[in-house]
Amino acid sequence: MNTIAIIGAMPSELADIRAILGEAEVKHISGFDFYINRRGNKTLVNACCGIAKVNAAVCAQVMTDNFKPDCIINTGIAGGMNPEVKVCDIVISTEVLPHDLDLHFLNDYPPYCGIFKADEKLIETAEKVCGEFGVNSFRGRIVSGEAFISSSEVKQDILERLDPYAVDMESAAVGHCCFLNKLPYVSVRCISDNADDEGAMSFDEFEKIAAKRVAEIVLRMCELL
Repeated sequence: MNTIAIIGAMPSELADIRAILGEAEVKHISGFDFYINRRGNKTLVNACCGIAKVNAAVCAQVMTDNFKPDCIINTGIAGGMNPEVKVCDIVISTEVLPHDLDLHFLNDYPPYCGIFKADEKLIETAEKVCGEFGVNSFRGRIVSGEAFISSSEVKQDILERLDPYAVDMESAAVGHCCFLNKLPYVSVRCISDNADDEGAMSFDEFEKIAAKRVAEIVLRMCELL
């Protein structure tokens, strides 16, 4: 792959990536700053999209239109949903979907798809890197919605309906955009909290640790792709 796009929602999710990559060319397009680095024969473009699905979708489309990436990696932190998933584990998306929208509206109307499959090569590469680093990882469904989940009751409702491994606020939008553009993608998320009544406290404690771990994994993925 010649051009790899990396999207994170918050500055903290990209800080370590940018520090490792060093000085970058920066292009400001449609309200987003795109950091461009060249490593060997590859171009890496990263952008902070902002929190929630609209920001993520717009950023992914602007990225696609202007840089023509060969794939998009959505990176950052997420809340753990499956009971086997622990804080600082990695969840690699097999598919993404919204948890706060009746999928009837996506399945029965354009784009006639509500669950967006991740690319198998990207999944396998993420798994391989996690193995290299000795990091516990899971393949699984990631769901997204317009809220930070910090309620055990809300978490249980999402679990019963959709059986995800992780919850965030952007992956479904990036997957949706990539589906429309026929572009390979994967979401690689490090768990910062358990999306329950203690979620806010856990998030504050583990955000920087989780962001650093996933940054190292994503950059190693880029070397292998």
